[in-house]
Amino acid sequence: MHSGAVVLLRAAVRGEVAACPACSKSSSRVHSRYRRTLADSPMAGRLVRILLKVRRFFCDNSGCRSKTFVEQVDGLTRRWSRMSEGLRRMLTTIGLALVGRAGARLARTLGMPTGRDRLLRLVRALPDPPIGDIAVLGVDDFAIKRGHNYGTVLIDCETRKVVDVLVGRDAEPVTAWLQEHTKPAVICRDRASAYAEAARTAAPEAVQVADRFHLWQNLATAVEKCVARHKSCLAEPADTNFGEPAETADAAPTGAMAERRRAHHALVHELLAQGAGFRQIARHLGWSHRTVSKYAHAATWQELVVGQKPRPSLVDPFKHYLARRIGDGCLKASVLYREITEQGFGGSYAIVRKFVEQYRSRPDLTSLPRPPSVLQVTRWICRHPDNLVSRDTEQLWKILGRCPELESAVELVRSFADMMTHLHGERLAAWIIAAD
Repeated sequence: MHSGAVVLLRAAVRGEVAACPACSKSSSRVHSRYRRTLADSPMAGRLVRILLKVRRFFCDNSGCRSKTFVEQVDGLTRRWSRMSEGLRRMLTTIGLALVGRAGARLARTLGMPTGRDRLLRLVRALPDPPIGDIAVLGVDDFAIKRGHNYGTVLIDCETRKVVDVLVGRDAEPVTAWLQEHTKPAVICRDRASAYAEAARTAAPEAVQVADRFHLWQNLATAVEKCVARHKSCLAEPADTNFGEPAETADAAPTGAMAERRRAHHALVHELLAQGAGFRQIARHLGWSHRTVSKYAHAATWQELVVGQKPRPSLVDPFKHYLARRIGDGCLKASVLYREITEQGFGGSYAIVRKFVEQYRSRPDLTSLPRPPSVLQVTRWICRHPDNLVSRDTEQLWKILGRCPELESAVELVRSFADMMTHLHGERLAAWIIAAD
């Protein structure tokens, strides 16, 4: 019968005897009867419930610890379970593939509503698969809580399945495991000394190798150190004409001094227009005759500002060095002051700070492209060229054009990748010589 979206199946066990699960002795004496409700796999999009009438029997074996037991139907029921064996197998398969929330969503879509906790319980209830002979054993550590707790995972590299998980990442658990199981012919591990010691102790005849992941990881670490040594090649070359602040010829001078020159020039020419002489103007204003003559002979007040020669500064001998460092992006006056002091600068920190201040607000400094980091360049070198975007490829080739050492590193990395991918181990000795 069906009720709405649920199909109900009523059934009863017809056997006359049942075997006790504790002592396996058959019994025909019925203690009582009751009805079990089992969830089964869906049918035509409807939920299926089995109403199964079962019996409880007395156990006639006086030495058995169970006085009564409930009969079970092979392939359909098990003790304390509220689902059929068919539904259990389906949910267990989903749990193994997706586990938790994702498995629960798929099961709900397929008409088998369940929770993530049930899927996890079904997976945990599975017996551990038997461990047979392993030819190539993979050993690596993993973090349960980084910095606090670690574990060791053992993998059959031929089937790519997890064999066992050990507590800790020391040599003792791995040694004990190898002593209890058949010795593998090859042990694939990282460069940890603990795993090497365990392999030498428990499986001395096994060949110890490093897997491709750790080989490439070690190579990437070496490339990162190489790029860091040539960090100065990563940035674009600085502009050599950066030392002097840009000024346009026709721009009007500004500042307090320019305002004074303009006001004094206008005053002197106004008095000259009224018929006053140089000496009379000098006595009236309290200036020297030479100063009045200078203002009187200047056609415009701008000549008094643009034409004057700047006074020499203690920072002048170090301007080219400071300009180059500022072009590299260093605008911290304290750092520049310390550097030029070591080179013989005898002035004060205020002079250097004043020199740097005129460049901090310049738009060409803030608009300079930021050079790529060491980690970025390392990723570009270690990544397959076909997987790089055109912008990164262009930047990488510019850097290689400025640094022959990094260009050699790129050639070595790509030759190693080809050797590792196509299993040309005979080239390793020649590659090591070239790398050295």
